[in-house]
Amino acid sequence: MWQRIKNVLANKTVMTRLGMTLLLILVFRIASYIPIPLFNIELFQSNQQWTSGFLGILNSYTGQALARFSVLSLGISPYITASIAVQLLQVVIPQMKEWQEQGDEGKAKTSRLTKYLAIVLAFAQALLLILGTGVRGSQIQVGVDSGFFTYFYMALVVTAGSAFTIWLADLITAKGVGNGSSILIAVGVLTSIPIMITTLGDKYLGTDNGWDIVIYVGILLLYVAILLGVVYMNIAKRKIPISYANRQGGAGKSDSNIPLKINSAGVLPVIFASTLLSVPLSIVGFLEGSVNSGAASWVNSIFNYQEPIGFILYVLLIVVFSFFYTFMVTNPHKIADNLSKSNAYVPGVRPGDDTKNYIARILFKVTVVGTVYLVILAALPIVTAWVFGFVGQNAANITLGGTGLLIVVGVAADTTSQMEAQANQETYQGLF
Repeated sequence: MWQRIKNVLANKTVMTRLGMTLLLILVFRIASYIPIPLFNIELFQSNQQWTSGFLGILNSYTGQALARFSVLSLGISPYITASIAVQLLQVVIPQMKEWQEQGDEGKAKTSRLTKYLAIVLAFAQALLLILGTGVRGSQIQVGVDSGFFTYFYMALVVTAGSAFTIWLADLITAKGVGNGSSILIAVGVLTSIPIMITTLGDKYLGTDNGWDIVIYVGILLLYVAILLGVVYMNIAKRKIPISYANRQGGAGKSDSNIPLKINSAGVLPVIFASTLLSVPLSIVGFLEGSVNSGAASWVNSIFNYQEPIGFILYVLLIVVFSFFYTFMVTNPHKIADNLSKSNAYVPGVRPGDDTKNYIARILFKVTVVGTVYLVILAALPIVTAWVFGFVGQNAANITLGGTGLLIVVGVAADTTSQMEAQANQETYQGLF
């Protein structure tokens, strides 16, 4: 391991790209402290609704920029939503499906469509966000007209902030290391860890009860154990052995494999599920006072995943999205066709439909395990909050498990593997 780290640190190109990535992250963090003009930030920050529900998820992904009502309040989230929408549209629209087979030209078309859609979504979300604050009482600066055009202008500023974030992400991908969008989300999530530790310290340390210190240490150890479990599940794979019929001296011998990740869908099913459930709650929260209290309570009981009905719906959505996305990304029919074209086969399984069905069965079993893992990980913050008695702001700040941890681990693993691969590639090129 130390030799691998040494190879990466000794590579000037990789270290230059790493330095560029850190510089762009610094720019992103500085910009996240720039407030939206014309808004009374002090009045706004006293509202704690921005750290719970869907807005709480968005706030953590933007590095607390939403709670500061920064110009980067939406961050990269509109682009992520647009990417997911485009991937789903490629399944149902034949023309968009053809783009996947057009190489770099098709990727360029998909990228342009994703960015255009992201800008449209960013403006719609920003306008809803700005107008939603106005419904609860104007918090515009004194002397500023609180009319529609003022809100329209501020929505344009937030949209420009999202466009700037998308540009930074593309720059990180092109000039830095790793995927820029994923890195910016991971950076936002990481900012919540010091807040969690500080909240834990305020709750358990400095008291006369010795058991509080034991609980504090136990929670930190539990967090580390969950982290190690997420790391293990992130790299876990089910390997399907394959052999090549035309390989000399290797006929009938399994000398390669098809790796199927236990969690092929990643964090997307949880994001889908939490987003769908939290949007109605956020709308009701914005319109508080103008919505019937009985209707608001009904919406909360159904869509709040901390309630029994909401939690069941949350789990069902995770299961549905997990299977849908996994089989959309990993196509057993395409894998079977590629094996036939390469004169490869799965030992003991006939080529063609038998191979396709065999891979589909294995993928289904793997997805069951991955889905159970996602459900447990998504439920951990809710269960631990109930066990340790975290309520209100403490429950929002202290999250043991959850999607954030999965994002950070996945991004860290992908980024380090890319750095190592690039360092090794340049080492091999230097031999000739």
